[in-house]
Amino acid sequence: MKKGLDEIAKESGRYQAAAFKFVYEGLGYTVQHVTQESRHVSGQTLCEGLRRMAIEKYGRLALMVLTTWGLTTTRDFGEIVYILIDNEWMSAQPTDTIDDFNDVYEFEPTFKEQFAF
Repeated sequence: MKKGLDEIAKESGRYQAAAFKFVYEGLGYTVQHVTQESRHVSGQTLCEGLRRMAIEKYGRLALMVLTTWGLTTTRDFGEIVYILIDNEWMSAQPTDTIDDFNDVYEFEPTFKEQFAF
């Protein structure tokens, strides 16, 4: 039987359960709003979808919300994706690597500076 996201988060110990739910929900958001490709979403494209979804859902609070969950870099998105892959919540292509999530963008300017007065 497949583990729930809360259980996966508890076992991982690194990120809040809300972070796992956000990344998982973000895959669907990315397919609907960022790319027309539903069979495969690259790490970089998923990061873009997560960026848009965070800003749409949380606005100025996006940076605070994400960091509260333990997410401070796009690599953290990849860490969660690969935990979800290991737990059969997501899948990857043979050419995908966790390094696809490295330094896609910096959180501070991405989630903070666009809201400067």
